[in-house]
Amino acid sequence: QVQLVESGGGSVQAGGSLRLSCAVSGYPSSRNCMGWFRQAPGKEREGVATIYTGGGSTYYADSVKGRFTISQDNAKNTMYLQMNSLKPEDTAMYYCAAGDPKTCWSRFRFALKNPVYVAYWGQGTQVTVSS
Repeated sequence: QVQLVESGGGSVQAGGSLRLSCAVSGYPSSRNCMGWFRQAPGKEREGVATIYTGGGSTYYADSVKGRFTISQDNAKNTMYLQMNSLKPEDTAMYYCAAGDPKTCWSRFRFALKNPVYVAYWGQGTQVTVSS
């Protein structure tokens, strides 16, 4: 059974940094596809960043390019999201997510634009950025 558990959220002032972690279990450490998504109050869930097969390929939403970095540590079965230069508009619940390993490139590669292609979700961690 796949389990994704997020941690590291909190409150920070604009311009500050946070690092989110996602502890992964029951999911293959190789040939995988994972990502971070977020949902602000009253808005739809949106893709933030995705990563494939131990960091071989990474993709970002335009709104976070140059500020956020997604990474994996397969030895620790953990995925990270380093968030720098945070803005109030980054305030949201952040979710760890994973695709079906069998359809990483046929389905999950569309997930950054459409979260419907995510197979597994974590419970979320709140990030609040004040101005």
